Amino acid sequence: MSYTDNSLNNKRLPKWLKMQRASGENYTRVKKLVESRHLHTICKSGNCPNIGECWNAGTATFMILGDICTRSCKFCGTITGKPLPPDPEEPENLAESVRVMGLKHCVITSVDRDDLPDSGASFWAEVIKKVKELDPGTTIEALIPDFRGVEKDIQKVIDAGPEVISHNLETVERLTPEIRSAAKYRRSLDVIRYMSERSVRTKSGIMLGLGEKEEEVYRTMDDLLEAGCSVLTLGQYLRPSPDHMEVQEYIDPNMFEIYRQRGLGKGFLFVESHPLVRSSYHAEKHVREKE
Repeated sequence: MSYTDNSLNNKRLPKWLKMQRASGENYTRVKKLVESRHLHTICKSGNCPNIGECWNAGTATFMILGDICTRSCKFCGTITGKPLPPDPEEPENLAESVRVMGLKHCVITSVDRDDLPDSGASFWAEVIKKVKELDPGTTIEALIPDFRGVEKDIQKVIDAGPEVISHNLETVERLTPEIRSAAKYRRSLDVIRYMSERSVRTKSGIMLGLGEKEEEVYRTMDDLLEAGCSVLTLGQYLRPSPDHMEVQEYIDPNMFEIYRQRGLGKGFLFVESHPLVRSSYHAEKHVREKE
């Protein structure tokens, strides 16, 4: 999901999208550790509106495999180009950082690495295993790319043992070809289905405000449930730059609540639905069975 919240959006931001200043004792501690260790977190680089809440809860989102993506999706502000080779020290460095930060839960994501033979799946597995080795009490959500739909590569991440594996659909089927450069709606569903069939807790998210219709959102919910997805996030799309898709509509918080209730009624275990929700929002709660 796009995190950017700035004046480049094509409509004046409504009051419910105004971000609160992040603060708090644990937030300050994590912020100092991130800065002193030169860590790359989506929380900070993506200007996530929930950074204060998540860091105070002992949760942070890290991006591995560099910050250059091989794809050029129309909703995402990540740089597109030729990535650098994976850093062989990154698994150890990230795991040690998680330990020092004292995180209860960490979310790990990455750019798409279509340049690598297995799309980076082996590196993903190495990172997860190293975190679990050094920080056995920390739970992990892996927010993965589609690995081009190659099952043996998806299996590498499953075998590493993260508590939750997430893969975002990003939008409804009709809009997918327009905003996702190489990903395919049905292939993403197949990725989620493959993981769900292997008893993995799966999660996905979509952005609203791109021109989707209400019935398309409900159809997407049905498609995800049919694929075995149990956790859903819905948030407002915000435009990263003038070169990206324009915001078609700012969805009222009341509509987000309607979507949340409908999703729970349809059978999702967890639904996080609010204009400021992003993929890792309340991620630490999604590792547990719903009480």
